[in-house]
Amino acid sequence: MIACGAIARELVRIRDLNGWTHIEFQCLPAELHNRPEKIPAAVLAKIEGQREHYEHIFVGYADCGTGGLLDRALVGTGVERIPGAHCYEFYAGSEAFAQLAEEEPGSFYLTDFLVRHFERLVVRGLGLDRQPALLPVYFGNYRRVVYIAQTEDPELQAMARSHADFLGLEYHYRPCGDRPLALALRPVLAQEQTCQN
Repeated sequence: MIACGAIARELVRIRDLNGWTHIEFQCLPAELHNRPEKIPAAVLAKIEGQREHYEHIFVGYADCGTGGLLDRALVGTGVERIPGAHCYEFYAGSEAFAQLAEEEPGSFYLTDFLVRHFERLVVRGLGLDRQPALLPVYFGNYRRVVYIAQTEDPELQAMARSHADFLGLEYHYRPCGDRPLALALRPVLAQEQTCQN
């Protein structure tokens, strides 16, 4: 599986819990999300670099802001990806995420990974450390932060609340665990295991 580094912990945890020992991961840098137009080329390069070593390759990305470019890049490769528009959808589950988005379209979402790496990916990644005046430009239309949690970690919850305070937004906590992502992966990954038996 060629995957986004932002979901690596969860992928390993799900693989180990399900006994999917036939799966290996190659992760690309999570920073690609700040330049999503670069994701398709990076994924294709990784596919080409690994094709001769593996019988089956799967992409551990949703569309992730590529605007359909990732799907177009995968046409003709025989490689599938995780369904959905972004990781928030497969972390929460499509139905639950649609409900969150309907409740408040002005939601900024965090995951365990983004909570841990907020300073690097959001503050420094968006230049807010150098240009704090950009904060209302980037986040002026948001109303709340929704932490879609993969673990029930009080330290991460406190950090997420602090990030919401930094952004000047309401804080909402939504514990989802790994189940929605595992369900999204099961049709392909469990099938691959069956094929190898």
